[in-house]
Amino acid sequence: MRLFVRIFWLAAIWAVTSIGWLTLGGIMGSRTAQQESELYGKVADLWGAPQQQQAPKLTFAWQTERTITEQVKDEETGRTVEKSRVVVDRHDTKVHLSASDVDVDLTLDQRRKGLLWFPLYDVDFSAKYVYTHHADEAGVLQVVFPFPDASGLYDGFHFAIDGQVDPEMQPQGGRMQDAVAVVPGQEVTIEVSYRSRGMTEWVYKPAEDVSSLNDFSLEMTTDFAEIDFPAYTLSPSGKTAQGGGWALAWDFDRVVTGHGVGMVMPERVQPGPLAEQMAFSAPVSLGFYFLILFVISVLRRIDIHPINYMMIAGAFFAFHLLLGYSADRLPIAVAFGLASVTSVVLVVSYLRLVVSSKFAFGPAAAAQLVYLVGFGLAHFWEGYTGLTVTVLSIFTLFVLMQLTGRIDWEAEFRKVRQQS
Repeated sequence: MRLFVRIFWLAAIWAVTSIGWLTLGGIMGSRTAQQESELYGKVADLWGAPQQQQAPKLTFAWQTERTITEQVKDEETGRTVEKSRVVVDRHDTKVHLSASDVDVDLTLDQRRKGLLWFPLYDVDFSAKYVYTHHADEAGVLQVVFPFPDASGLYDGFHFAIDGQVDPEMQPQGGRMQDAVAVVPGQEVTIEVSYRSRGMTEWVYKPAEDVSSLNDFSLEMTTDFAEIDFPAYTLSPSGKTAQGGGWALAWDFDRVVTGHGVGMVMPERVQPGPLAEQMAFSAPVSLGFYFLILFVISVLRRIDIHPINYMMIAGAFFAFHLLLGYSADRLPIAVAFGLASVTSVVLVVSYLRLVVSSKFAFGPAAAAQLVYLVGFGLAHFWEGYTGLTVTVLSIFTLFVLMQLTGRIDWEAEFRKVRQQS
């Protein structure tokens, strides 16, 4: 078969297979999105949603009295007389904590549902706050402690003001509220602790807006080493490796900020998105493989028919098809290994019949391990796919330059013209 006709058919086979991969990628994306929309709410209801714990909100309320003198008409005499009465004015203003000492322990508990892993966690929260009453008036300090999730579970919940727990106090509107009388110079301690669970991330918000934090300390421990912080949160002022995780500290004598403190839970490789990305990038790996196989076959005068290339393309497609539909049943590493072995066995066993065992187990198998298996492995490390394509492109160019460096292209094309 003429060389250029063979190249045309190879390009056509590659294009048709690429359409199949794009279709498969779209199906995997649709399946993943459907499962995510269905499962996210169920997992959140069962386990818990992302939590954002706010510091207690303090309001100081007091009363003042003033005497009002009014001119009134005496009904008996008809004369105008002066009468005085006392008016009580009620005031309130937001006040701030004098000190915060917070301890948080995060334990990762990842769970898998179908094509998705959900980064769940248990949180053990305890905090001690101090409020110093600097105002000149006596009054009532109202303390509101909002729960991070109004529908969450809070085991062992403890809420005390100056060591006193109101046994009649009940949560209302996703918060606990209590009040205590205060006088000038008095210190009030507020203690809160509970055990809860959530998903994706945990955030502590010291204040709703930009505020001044005084004598602030937050100690966080994790049982996982891969740590990351949510957007608009503060970096720790100190961290120490502890077991398989970290001990992190945020300590400030006085700081003005509107940012909080938090932790993003590490995520596993997501089977659904991974299979989708591999399907969309598969045409690149098949294109490289066809190019290497074609050049080697031409140099070695091996006649590989376009039908043979079509079978090889089918074996490559089988890798992604098997991976996509086994990823929600098997661990992703097992599914990837099974798909890799299946595809390699299909290609090698086929080329052993078409060409020879030496060719099948040699350059054909090596190229498949590089361009299919190796390229697929790069998707397990997020952010390295583009780098892998770049490296493979340079590697392929190097191999082609070495294989064809001594070829007299003028003579080769002359042979092609004579054969045509």
